[in-house]
Amino acid sequence: MKRETAVIVLLLVAVLLPMWYVALHGEPPSEEVEIDKSVSEIRPLQEIVDTPEKLAPSQVGVIVWVALFGLVAALTAVHRFMNSAVRPDDANDAAVADGGQVGLPWFRTDDRWVVTYHDASDAIEGVLAMGGLTIVAIVFAALFTGEYLTLARTQYFGVYAMGMFVSLALLTVAYYAWFLPHVEVAERREH
Repeated sequence: MKRETAVIVLLLVAVLLPMWYVALHGEPPSEEVEIDKSVSEIRPLQEIVDTPEKLAPSQVGVIVWVALFGLVAALTAVHRFMNSAVRPDDANDAAVADGGQVGLPWFRTDDRWVVTYHDASDAIEGVLAMGGLTIVAIVFAALFTGEYLTLARTQYFGVYAMGMFVSLALLTVAYYAWFLPHVEVAERREH
């Protein structure tokens, strides 16, 4: 593990442990209210994972912090994927040296020039990834709509919405990674 990564992890642990300790001493849990199973077949409280019925504000704060750190980690992983897994490392692969002519006319001006340019890979893996993610997005959208149209079975809205939005976000990532050129420009600035 890199030193910088270890320092970040230690800082996160140092912040989250006291917050979690305070959150554990929050309000007592409340009991869930269920429908009488002998009267109805509907199970609106059925869940994939057992979760508490009531959260104290301190517990919500810890969960929000953990979710935000998870979001930062996910964005970092996606950024690294887009820049390293799909982009070529080979400097000879259509890279443009100083003064090279590439791209649209607005890329190169008197104060701005292209440093590196790698054309889009247009690989078959990108087409397959985009096709698969499109199908996944359609399936989750259909499940979300089906959940909405059924009676009293709305406990999976969040799961289906998350699946739909994550697949759409990954679809955007796949498009960027495989079908957009990678361009780095340098620009002269007056201070």
